[in-house]
Amino acid sequence: MKTASVFFIQLSLLICAQCVTNRHDLITKLLEVESSKKTYVSEELIAENLLVHTSSQSGLKKADKILRLPGQPRKSNFNQYSGYVTVDPHHGRALFYYFVESQYKSSDKPLVLWLNGGPGCSSIGGGAMMELGPFRVNKDGKTLSSNDYSWNKVANILFLESPAGVGFSYSNKSSDYVTGDTKTAIDSYTFLLNWLERFPEYKTRDFYLVGESYAGHYIPQLAELILKSNKNTKRTFINLKGIAIGNAYIDDETQNKGTHDFLWFRSLIPDDIHDGIVANCDYSWNSTLSDTCKSYVNKEGIAQGNIYVYDIYASLCSNQTSSQTYGFDPCTDNYIQDYLNIPEVQKSLHANLTGLPGIWQDCNEYVFENWQDQPFTVLPNIKRLMGTGLRIWLYSGDVDSSVAVTTTKYAIKKLNTKVKTPWYPWNMNGEVGGYVVGYENLTFVTIRGAGHFIPSYQPARGLALISSFLSGKLPPSE
Repeated sequence: MKTASVFFIQLSLLICAQCVTNRHDLITKLLEVESSKKTYVSEELIAENLLVHTSSQSGLKKADKILRLPGQPRKSNFNQYSGYVTVDPHHGRALFYYFVESQYKSSDKPLVLWLNGGPGCSSIGGGAMMELGPFRVNKDGKTLSSNDYSWNKVANILFLESPAGVGFSYSNKSSDYVTGDTKTAIDSYTFLLNWLERFPEYKTRDFYLVGESYAGHYIPQLAELILKSNKNTKRTFINLKGIAIGNAYIDDETQNKGTHDFLWFRSLIPDDIHDGIVANCDYSWNSTLSDTCKSYVNKEGIAQGNIYVYDIYASLCSNQTSSQTYGFDPCTDNYIQDYLNIPEVQKSLHANLTGLPGIWQDCNEYVFENWQDQPFTVLPNIKRLMGTGLRIWLYSGDVDSSVAVTTTKYAIKKLNTKVKTPWYPWNMNGEVGGYVVGYENLTFVTIRGAGHFIPSYQPARGLALISSFLSGKLPPSE
C-alpha cells in the first residue's frame, strides 16, 4: 500500500543536487514508487547488548594522514586524514571518512560528525567539498581554493560516507546495498567506536552530531543508540553533548503539508492548485493518496516550472552557463565529481583501494531506491532526546523548497514544547542573519537567504550558526 507521503519523501530528499531541477518530472516518476516498508516510528534498538565489530586500529591513523591533496592551496595550517573503517569483516563492509582538525588549537575544540542525507548521498562530496569543509573545488575540476568560512575554524570535523554504497564506502556483499535506517545507525555507531580507537585523543572530547536533510532520520536514531550504548561499561563512552539538523526531514505529514504551503506562500503555485491539494490530500499515517490528490500534486509540479528546488531563487547549472548566486556556483557538483574521480586525488585520500566499479558519484541511486526501513516520523525519537539534557537545534535555510522551513515549524508544533525565548531576529554585521525561537530543550533557528545547503549559499551566517550552537548560546540579537 502506498502511504500518503510516498512521493514527497523521495522528492524532498532527492537523489542529488545536480540531477534534479525539474520537480514535475520527478513527481511523475515518484508517484509510482511503493513505500509499503515504512513503519510509523523507528524502533528503539536494545543498544546495551548490541553486538558490534571492533578491532585493533594500531598504526592506521598514521597511514590515514593526508600529506597533501592535489591542487591544494599551499597555506594549510591543519591536519587532514582519510581512509576506511571496517564495520563488518565478514561482509567486507567498510565506511570511508575524511577528517579535518581545527585550524586553531585543535586540542581545545570539540569533535563534530557531519552527515549528509539522501538517503544515499555523500558527506564528503556535499558536506566537505561543497558546504562546510576547508576547500572548494575550482571550475577546472582539478584544483582547490580555501573556504574562508570553513567550520573547522571552530571544531574538528569528521565527514562520513554512510551507508555502504555511498561515495567510496563499499561492501563485498551487494546485498548490503539494500539497507535502511536501522542498519545505517548501527554501522555509523560501529564506525565511531573503531574510529575513536584509531584517534584515541578524541575519546573524551565533547562530541556533536550535525547534518542536514535525511540526516533528520540518521541523527536522532544514532544519538539514541549512542546514549543507550553508553550504559554498557565495557564499551567506549562517547561524550555526546548535542545534535543539530539543518532543513531536517523528520516527519512525513508535516513534510508534505509544509512543502505545499511553502510553495503557495512563495507564490510558486496558484491558489486553485493549493486549495485542491488542501481539500483532497490526506497525509496522515497509513492514509492513501486519492487520484484527485495525485492530479493536483502533478499540476503543482508543472505550475512551478523549472526551478532549483534546493534554493528557489538560485540559478540553474547548464552546459552553456555557470552564473553564480550569492557567490556560489550552481555547477559545483560537477566540479566535485570531476575532482574526486582523478586517480591521483583518490590515491592521496587513500580511497578506492579495491577498484570499485563505476565512478565516484555524490549519491547512489540504487541505495536510494532500495531503502528498506524508513519510519513515518522520528519526532518520538527527538522527544525522548529532549529529555536527556542534550543540546538540540533544528535550523532552516528559508529559501529551500525541498525540506522547507515551514515543514520544520509544523513538526515542532507536534512536539508540544513551550516557548522560553520568543521569536527574535538574530543579527550579523549589522543586518538580520535569520530568526530564533528558544523552546524548552530545543532551539529553532532560520538562516535568511539560505537554501538547502546552508554553508554554500550563506557561508558567513552558516559559520555564525555553528559557532553559536557549539558555544551553547543563542545567536546574538545585537
